[in-house]
Amino acid sequence: MTKILVVEDEPTMQVGLKDNLEFEGYDVNVVNNGKSGLDELTNNTYDLVVLDVMLPQMSGFDVLRKAREKGVGTPVIMLTAKGEEIDKVLGLELGADDYVTKPFSLRELIARVKAVLRRQQSGGQASSVRMKLGDAEIDFSAYTATRGGKEVAMTPKEFDILNFLWQHRNTVVSRDQLLTNVWGYDESISTRTVDNFVLKLRQKLETDPAHPRHIITIHGTGYKLIV
Repeated sequence: MTKILVVEDEPTMQVGLKDNLEFEGYDVNVVNNGKSGLDELTNNTYDLVVLDVMLPQMSGFDVLRKAREKGVGTPVIMLTAKGEEIDKVLGLELGADDYVTKPFSLRELIARVKAVLRRQQSGGQASSVRMKLGDAEIDFSAYTATRGGKEVAMTPKEFDILNFLWQHRNTVVSRDQLLTNVWGYDESISTRTVDNFVLKLRQKLETDPAHPRHIITIHGTGYKLIV
């Protein structure tokens, strides 16, 4: 059974999320503060986390940041109260897979949950491949990367972006294509989000990130992975 962790401090929201997710057939655990959420996320196995931004003891942003630093790759949907772009972008850059802005309908959240779980499952099946990029080697099935024989720490979202570029290697990929296919958005959130991820990929995989040879910017359009 698919296990979902809900990290939410508002009692009514806790009950609504738990009841509706369980009605969909998921096994749901609820905690009411950021510290407990981080403990659960790092010490137990979940298929998905629904994570509020505003939490006691530790913010949702800090929970996500620390979890990703510990190598936790569990998909995360963030609940943002303000709907401001800066909150959405920060969550994405920290490694969130999606976000929902409060107030939201439970039907919308359930749809997002199902979409993230589908992407996770299909991504694992389609990504069973290795690639070489200069002196870097990437295993998409194991979500591991090495460069010069040394392990490179990469987030799940960085692997997903690189995998999409690899699937479209030697062709131009637009920023909107990446946002749509990697994050599953029908609308552009922020092209800077994509740019920041690509910058991090270059820093980790390119010999000279300032003058990349493999992840190339196509000005005014997007990127091209040259192999």
